[in-house]
Formats: sequence, structure tokens, C-alpha cells
Amino acid sequence: MANKQRKSQSLLNGALVLSLSTIIVKIIGVIYKIPLTNMIGTIGRGYFDSAYSLYVPIYTISMAGLPVAVSKMVSEEMALGRFRDVKLIHKVSKRLFLMMGIVGTLLIFLLMYPYALSIKTTEAIPSLIIIGPSIFFCCIMSIYRGYYNGLRNMTPTAVSQVLEALGKLIFGIICSKAVISYGYSRFNAGLSVFGEVAATETEALSRIYPYAAAGATAGVTLGTVLGMIYLVILGKIKGDGITKAELAASPRPAKSSAISGKLVSFSIPVIFSSLVFSITNVIDAVTIQNRLEYVVSKNLSFIRSLYSAELQGVLDADVKDFLYGAYSLSVDFKNLIPSITLTLGVSAIPAISAAWAMRNKRQIKTSIESVLRVTMLVAMPCGIGMAVLAQPILAIFYGGGTAASSIPIAAPVMAAYGATVFLIALSQPMTNMLQAIEKTNVPIISLSVGALVKVILNFVLVAIPKMNVNGAVIGTVVCYIIIDTINLFALIKYTRVRINFVSVFVKPTFCGLLCGLGAYTSFAVCNRFIPELSLAGHSLKAILCLGLAIAVGGVVYVISMLFVKGIAKDDVIMLPKGEKIAKVLAKYGFIG
Repeated sequence: MANKQRKSQSLLNGALVLSLSTIIVKIIGVIYKIPLTNMIGTIGRGYFDSAYSLYVPIYTISMAGLPVAVSKMVSEEMALGRFRDVKLIHKVSKRLFLMMGIVGTLLIFLLMYPYALSIKTTEAIPSLIIIGPSIFFCCIMSIYRGYYNGLRNMTPTAVSQVLEALGKLIFGIICSKAVISYGYSRFNAGLSVFGEVAATETEALSRIYPYAAAGATAGVTLGTVLGMIYLVILGKIKGDGITKAELAASPRPAKSSAISGKLVSFSIPVIFSSLVFSITNVIDAVTIQNRLEYVVSKNLSFIRSLYSAELQGVLDADVKDFLYGAYSLSVDFKNLIPSITLTLGVSAIPAISAAWAMRNKRQIKTSIESVLRVTMLVAMPCGIGMAVLAQPILAIFYGGGTAASSIPIAAPVMAAYGATVFLIALSQPMTNMLQAIEKTNVPIISLSVGALVKVILNFVLVAIPKMNVNGAVIGTVVCYIIIDTINLFALIKYTRVRINFVSVFVKPTFCGLLCGLGAYTSFAVCNRFIPELSLAGHSLKAILCLGLAIAVGGVVYVISMLFVKGIAKDDVIMLPKGEKIAKVLAKYGFIG
């Protein structure tokens, strides 16, 4: 008899838990990155993000495939009542994760110097040294995250993510501040600053920034330690809810070697599909920075005239890093929306895997449409709002610090990414759904083709002086158009699901455009008629106008979605208290 006390969440319920935690994590991330960027400057952010560009693919190699494999296999065995296999999967995955954690950390240390030389930014090495051990701690966390996700209990993953972000915030700010204070004290005392005597404050900052960025990565590593401790303690105290009676009634489990083989065989294509794009991100960072180095060295006078106000006080040797750091500011916001919709894909893996194992075609169709529709429902209004309000958003977050001068460079990039971010948001959920139905080769193909095109376009476009960092946007957009087209075609082909394109794509797009129009108009009106107000050096007028624009845009979006019946009944039912909410909406004719 099944354990009625075991916690199990529906697809959207689980996604909601992860989405809420992701929103909290992103709010913490904003709180973290605003003072951090203002402390370490646009140049320091360039070093920080350069380290991340190597960290992410090694992180992917170490743990991208196994959590997905564990989640998928656990959900399938739970659906079939094979509880002893579930336990064995957890046991076997521990050994695999520990091994991958050690290998991943060693890879960081082995590759960091060649990588830093290739991007002509050896200043990123201190950050890479500090962030390396976090791979090991992340792998230990994933032992539990993949397992609990497979049990369709997303709460442990959500809580650990929040704790990890809090650790990054607290320790990252403290460590960076300590490094900067130390560097300044040395400069003011006329002593060497990290090995060299600086004649001016600008030279001193140039020496301090690499180590201040390393202080920020210390927060990343210590945050993973905090999240790991929580999950280990939770696993010891709470367990997984599988009862002794369920284990006794369960059939004999497979051999450990068979479980290991299945985990590895499923993980490899998942790792490869993730790795293709992660490696491309490294190549992306290398090509962007090398092409920036090229365009700056060949056209320094033109670049300085193009960004004359922005580059005041920036050394010639730091211009490339300044431009890359400005680009990184826009990337923070570009990644915000996909990081939320990614949770739909994570939650979809156990739900669709279980439906696929049981050959439940109706559930497969409902799950796929819900994931795609809800992704569009989130991505379209947020992305278009981000596009039309790019400049005021950046001004509020970074206008009062050292990164303020880079806002005119970052704003057009952020606006372009906002208008097309739905393409990025759709890619990972579709990849996860293809993995859930065992079509792991498709994302490999789509990512490989898209990544190749992206690298070629970056190489060509970033080297055009007038385009510089803006050329990277075009490469990214074309890349995701290719990925989404291939993945969507395959998803329809293999599941034989007839997607309602009007409901899934057209309605959210139409209402998203209305949302953007409402936000832009209300901001413009507010900005024109409300007098300038300030408090402690901060523009209250800008904050008020931005808040009003977001509120108006949100209201316009919700009302328009209700009137066009853009919200599906199946989506609402899968939410907490969904049946009651669906009845109320149906009563007023807002859903079919």
C-alpha cells in the first residue's frame, strides 16, 4: 500500500515551488550583484564573468547529466512501484557524484591557466582558484536534488537554492569588501598593492579588481557549502518517505552495475547536449573578448570616440574588459527569465517520464502544452517589459555606483535580449522534455548547429567597430531560433502531440505586446509630469515611474489574458487549490 504521507507534487505545483525559490534566488542575486558591481566596477565584473565562463562547462560536465538521469529513473521506478530500485539508484548515484565532484574540481585547476591566456585575461585566475572547490560541493548537493526531484518533491531543491544564494550574498560581499579595503589601505600607505606600487588611484584599482572579483567567487563556493550542509542534514533526518512495507512488497532490484550502466548511458547524451552549449559559452567568451581585443587594438580612437563619455577615466589597457563588463550587466537580466522558466523543464522530467513509462498519451499532451504555454506566459510580458524599460532599470540598479558609465552601452543590448528572451526561455524546457521521452540525441543536434552558427556570427560581427559587443546579441538570437525550431519539430514528431499554437504561442505574444505598450506609455507619462524627487542621492522619481510602469503593464497583461482566454483549465488545475480557482474563472467565462 502506497504511503499517503509521502509528499508528491504535480508538474505545475512542483514548478511553482522551484519558480518561487528561483525568484527569491534572483532577488538575492540582484541584491548581491548591485553592490558587488558598484564595488569591483565594470572591469572587475568582466573578470568575475570570465571565470564563470570556464566554471559553467566544467560544472556541466560534473553534474548536468546525472541529476536528470536520477530524476528520470526514480520517477519511472516510483510509477512502477519498484521501491527497492529507487533506493539502489540513490545509493549508486552517491558514488558517481562524489567521483564527478573530484574530477570537476581538478579540471578547473588544470584548465584555468591555458583558458586565461586564451582570453588574454590572466586577471581571472584568482577567481578560478577560489571557485574551483564549489564543483565538489555542488555535486554532493545534486545527490539529493536529483533524488528528491524524481520523488516529485521539489521543496528540498528549492530551499537549498535559497540557502546557496544567501551564502553567496553574505560571504561574497564581505570577502570583496575586505579585499578592496586591504588594497586601498596599502595604496594610501604608499605600499605595494598586490605586488606592485601604484602611482595613482586608477592604477591601484586596476591591481585590486582581480582579487576583489576573487572575493566575490569566494561567496559562490561558501554558498554551495551552506546548501550542501542543509541537504545532507535533511536526508539524514527526513529521508524519502518510502515505507518498510513498500520495500517489502517491491520486487527484487536490479544489480548495482546495471543501475550504474543505465545512469551513465542516459547521462552521457544529456551531458553532451548541455556541454555543447556550455563549451560554446566558453568559446563565446573567448571569441567576444578576443574580437573585442582585436577591434579595440585596431580602432582604439574610433572606440573611444564612439563611447567618449563612457570610457572617461578608463585606461587604454582596460577598454576591452570595460566593454565586456558592460555586456555582462545586460546578460544578468537576459538570464533572469530563462532561469525561472527552466524550473518548468526540471519539473516536467519526472512528470513526463512517468507518463511516458505508463504510455499515458493524454498526460503527455497536457504536460507538454502546459510547459510551453506557461513558459510563454512568463517570458513574453517579462521580456517585452525588460526591452522597453531597459535604460531606467539599469539606471536604478547601477546608476549610483562605479558601473554607471557603462549603462549607455548595456541598455541597447539588454533591450534586444528582452525582445527575444522568449526564445532562450523555451529552449531548456523543450530540451528537458525531449530527454524525458528518451530523445536525448535531438538536443545535441540542435545545440551543436545553433552553437556553431553563434560562434561564426560572433567572430564576424563583434569585430565590426560600430557593432562591437552588440554583434554578440545577433549571434545569440539566431542560435536560439535554430535550437527551438529543431526541438519543437522533434517534440511534435515523436510524441505525436498536436499543439494548439494559438493558445500556446499567439495569445501570450499578443498580450505581451499590450503589456509592453502599457508599461512604456505609463513610464513616459509619469516621467514627463512628475517632478524630480530624490532621497539620499537616489532618484525617487525614477523608482516611482518604473514601479508604476511595471504595475500598469502587469494589469494590462492579466486583463488581456483573461479576455482572450489565454489561461488553460489544465494549467490552473495543476496549481495549488487549482480546482477552486478554475471554477471561479470558468464562472466568469475566463477559461473554457
